[in-house]
Amino acid sequence: MEKIRVIHDTIGQTLTVWFDDPHLEDVSEETTDEVILMKDSSGRVIGFEKLHYHPSGDGTGLSVEASVIPHR
Repeated sequence: MEKIRVIHDTIGQTLTVWFDDPHLEDVSEETTDEVILMKDSSGRVIGFEKLHYHPSGDGTGLSVEASVIPHR
């Protein structure tokens, strides 16, 4: 995994996170928690979308915290 894409759609009120290339999406599946899982052709989850997303705070932006843990 080289990069993660985080997309906050303020008009559509969604938060989308991609762990892999979005073009690899083959199927999507909605969970009972208003989350859509995007999967590749082998069934591996390559992203998710949270529906009805409203960030907490003042609403001026989306804060993302990243932690890198070296592979052992």
